[in-house]
Amino acid sequence: MISDDPASDRIARPRSFAPSARFQRVKISVLGRYMLQDRREFPCQILEMSPGEAAVVAPIAGQVGEKVIAYLDHIGRIEGSVVEQMDGGFVMDIIASPRKRDKMAAQLTWLANKDILDLPEDRRHERVVPDNRHSTVVLDDGRRYNCKIIDISLSGAAIELAVRPAMGTPVTLGRMRAKVIRHFQDGVAVEFVSAQEMLNVVQQNLRLN
Repeated sequence: MISDDPASDRIARPRSFAPSARFQRVKISVLGRYMLQDRREFPCQILEMSPGEAAVVAPIAGQVGEKVIAYLDHIGRIEGSVVEQMDGGFVMDIIASPRKRDKMAAQLTWLANKDILDLPEDRRHERVVPDNRHSTVVLDDGRRYNCKIIDISLSGAAIELAVRPAMGTPVTLGRMRAKVIRHFQDGVAVEFVSAQEMLNVVQQNLRLN
C-alpha cells in the first residue's frame, strides 16, 4: 500500500521550486506503482524521466492537476501532479528539494549507463566488475584507446590502459565524461563528473536513441 503520509519522506517539499521545463527527460525503463488522489493504486512503467518530470505508462491517467505518488524501482518515492494526459498514460511533474533532484539525476545517469556499459544493478558507490569489461577511452584531442574496466561504481572506475594521461585530464569512458585522478601499474583511475553535473551527462552523452 502506497502511503501519502508526508512523514514518510523526511525531505521538505516546498512547492516553489523552478518548473520542470528546465529539465530534459531521458529514456529509461523502470517499473513501479502509483497512487492517484482517490487512493486507487495501479502498476506503471516509466519510459522517460528527468529530475523534474516523468512520462508514466499507466492504465488510468488521472485528471490534469491531480496529485500522484509513485514508488519506482531503483529511484524510490516521488510525488507531484498530472500535467498532461497522453496515449497510454500521463506526464507528471516531480516535487523535490534541490538535494533530492541531484540524487535523482545521479540515479538516472546510472540507469542510462547500465545498459550502455552492461553494468550490474545499482549498488550505489560500491565498486563492481561489469559483465562486459571492454570499452574505449577518448581524450579531448580525439585520440581513442581500447581499455578494460577493472571495476566501476557510480562515482568512478579503474581501467587497464596502455597510456597514462596526466592527472586531471578530461576523458570519456564509453559515453561517460570523467577525469583521471590516479595512476597505477596497469592503468588509471577516473572519476565521473559530480552529481550536480550528472543530468547534463545524461542529456549530452548518455541519451539512448
